Amino acid sequence: MSGAGWAAIGLRHFVVLSAVLFTLGLTTVATRRNAVAVLMGIELILNAAALNFVAFAHYGHGAITGQVFAVFVVVLAAAEAAVALAIVLSVYRSFRAIDVTRLETLRD
Repeated sequence: MSGAGWAAIGLRHFVVLSAVLFTLGLTTVATRRNAVAVLMGIELILNAAALNFVAFAHYGHGAITGQVFAVFVVVLAAAEAAVALAIVLSVYRSFRAIDVTRLETLRD
């Protein structure tokens, strides 16, 4: 199968994919009550941002700043996942559930 008829993948494709990932992550964060699902939504949002950084760096002036920011986002996501999962495990030990709506009792 030859490449005739196929369009090249451009910046627009990456931006649309990033917007879809961001929308899915935002929807997940807004609609889920399970803490692990909310964390997965946050990870989708961070991955959408990293994809945008890399895409704009590639199709921009060729600067490396996009890749640097993407690595920073990945490191931030890893640290966030480690801390958040530790908090989720601690909440599960206390309440025997990871339902986000039950966490309101922590304010008292």
